[in-house]
Amino acid sequence: MSRTALRICPLCEATCGLTLTIEGTRVTHARGDRDDVFSRGFICPKGASFGAVDSDPDRLRTPLVRRDGELCEATWEEAFDAVAAGVRPVVERHGPNSVGVVLGNPNVHTMAGALYPAVLLAGLGTRSVFTASTVDQMPKHVSSGLLFGDANAIPIPDLDHTDHLLLIGANPLESNGSLCTAADFPGKLKALKARGGTLVVIDPRRTRTAKLADRHVAVRPGTDALLLAAMARVLFDEGLVEPTPHVQGVEELAAELSEFSPEAVAEACDVEADVIRTLARDLAAAPTAAVYGRIGSCTVPHGTLASWLVDVLNILTGNLDRPGGALFPQAATDKTPRPAGPGRGFALGRWYSRVSGHPEAKGELPLSALAEEIDTATEEGEPVRALIAVAANPVLSAPDGDRLDKALDSLDFMVSVDPYLNETSRHADVVLPPPPPSQSPHHDFAFNTLAVRNQVRYTRPAIPLEPGRMAETEILARLILAVTGMDGADPAAVDHMVIDQTLGKAVKEPHSPVHGGDPRELAGRLTGDTGPERRLDLMLRLGPYGDGFGVRPDGLNLEKLLAHPHGIDLGPLQPRLPQPLKTRSGRVELLPGPIADDLPRLRAALAERPEGLVLVGRRHLRSNNSWMHNVPALTGGSNRCTLQIHPEDAERLGVQNAEPVRVKGAGGEVTVTAEVTDEVRRGVVSMPHGWGHDRPGTRLSHASADPGVNVNQLLDGRLLDPLSGNAVLNGVPVEVAPGAAPESPAVTEKLTALT
Repeated sequence: MSRTALRICPLCEATCGLTLTIEGTRVTHARGDRDDVFSRGFICPKGASFGAVDSDPDRLRTPLVRRDGELCEATWEEAFDAVAAGVRPVVERHGPNSVGVVLGNPNVHTMAGALYPAVLLAGLGTRSVFTASTVDQMPKHVSSGLLFGDANAIPIPDLDHTDHLLLIGANPLESNGSLCTAADFPGKLKALKARGGTLVVIDPRRTRTAKLADRHVAVRPGTDALLLAAMARVLFDEGLVEPTPHVQGVEELAAELSEFSPEAVAEACDVEADVIRTLARDLAAAPTAAVYGRIGSCTVPHGTLASWLVDVLNILTGNLDRPGGALFPQAATDKTPRPAGPGRGFALGRWYSRVSGHPEAKGELPLSALAEEIDTATEEGEPVRALIAVAANPVLSAPDGDRLDKALDSLDFMVSVDPYLNETSRHADVVLPPPPPSQSPHHDFAFNTLAVRNQVRYTRPAIPLEPGRMAETEILARLILAVTGMDGADPAAVDHMVIDQTLGKAVKEPHSPVHGGDPRELAGRLTGDTGPERRLDLMLRLGPYGDGFGVRPDGLNLEKLLAHPHGIDLGPLQPRLPQPLKTRSGRVELLPGPIADDLPRLRAALAERPEGLVLVGRRHLRSNNSWMHNVPALTGGSNRCTLQIHPEDAERLGVQNAEPVRVKGAGGEVTVTAEVTDEVRRGVVSMPHGWGHDRPGTRLSHASADPGVNVNQLLDGRLLDPLSGNAVLNGVPVEVAPGAAPESPAVTEKLTALT
């Protein structure tokens, strides 16, 4: 007999509400939850495939421990004992920085990934921290930190109310949005046009989003910052600047941008000067407007400057912190709002990577530097000798995966928290598999801070844990205990510690609703069936809409949220400045020192002209990085690993559609099938990210049958945006020639293993 259960979809950033049909312990169908306060029934192919993702037979069900060189099934106790025996000696012998931690993209899609990694890092005390952010979004964090004093204070376009939306390097009809959480992003863009608004897309590809636009500008890849700087210059030249309040540095900025006229950037961008002027004038003339940039403008040599200039345009046109412009969301689990005023500010380079001296950003080192931090000896400290990878597959997601693949084999010890034996976890000495999403609770801690409407939702597990499974929250709690010398202790102690520390600080803060209270008494009033639920209850009570432990009787707590299974709508985004600002001045600092110091590099780019072809990535609606290619329902059709190339470039090079081509970059060479199409501009080729499932020792039966190739193998891991350490994935030169290249080492190794 079937039943239904609610679940928030964890498969992309849209966070749509689902209604699951369950037969026994298996999800047999998923549809959109029409009563969900945020998504209102919207669903995409990923959400519709929830059951197939959930029941993938290749998901690991028990821990694996390496014995005599082979990964073998083990008990949970054996696995955590092995972790303790493998990691603790490395820490004690070589220091905490000899243990690296890699956090992958799926961490922001789970409660466990939100609640426990910070505790893990604090317990280890390591500075060898690498995350997916430095192959994706770190430029936006850095620019926000420098502008607003808080790297997580990211303004979001008010999609439901804006009159003019300019997208640069973004394709939300395929990605469902990123750093902008919006269920039914396509519907919101169509609604914008239906109410008479304007959609402008700047992208070297004619994407599905670009096809919807009123104006599509096919900019040359990598020149986003030049184009945006010229638009800002037009605003100054034509007296169109009406800056947002609480801003300093407007006059200084005008002087710094004086060289970036439309005529000066036109040839580099391959966009006519008159078009650039029109873009700026239309933005300024709109009653309300928002500029939004994403991965295409982040993963370029000037990613931080491009991200900064996105907000500069919003600020100069008065659209920052204005309805219909770009506003700061207020999540229910945000910290208690503090009074407006100067803060500590944001600093870069508090420490540096050991080998190449890359500055940290937001406490992280570039993921591109992980291989050299493992395989290169220097006189400056110890190399990374042990690695903890949590939901991370950097062999595919970082540049030069072949080098990292070899480096991982040289580690003294590695532990991976992952549901699959994939290209990275196959190197681990211990693999700790979390349960499928139907057996896990869900609350979007990170994505609600980026949502286009304030709301709060929570779903408990739709299906009880199977025998032998362990909740992901418990896995990470036990992992923390194992690597910090407390193996075998009660995992609930981790949640108790966090609750005690949080309340201990809260009662000392004058602006807190529990100021002067008794932490123990307050902790005793928390509700929830588990430690993670009690922590959620704590955050809700202390948050901006919370009940303050009874101070605000109508406020939020876990019990109230559980009584609203489809969520609670908290209203549209509202102006919040100056409260979110944490700069030392207490104002928006329009021209921070590190930005000003990087502008000469952008000026030098005015004279740069790429020779030959340049590479850009692309997204697909039925994919999410490297972790969905093992689901048959989400592969095939148009979701293919091909090299898109313009017909004129194909003819010039002798490339035939659907035939193999060799692609060579600074990092290596791959063979891929050509897809001749005019949806990519001349001089540009495009390959999707996350493929390359051809390495031996994995258990990804469907993905390995149609592996595709790893686009990141073409990239030079040394090429980074210097301010953020973000990998440069777009606008990089490549050579393309017809025909198949010799087998890659990974393919040769796999064929040898099979024979």
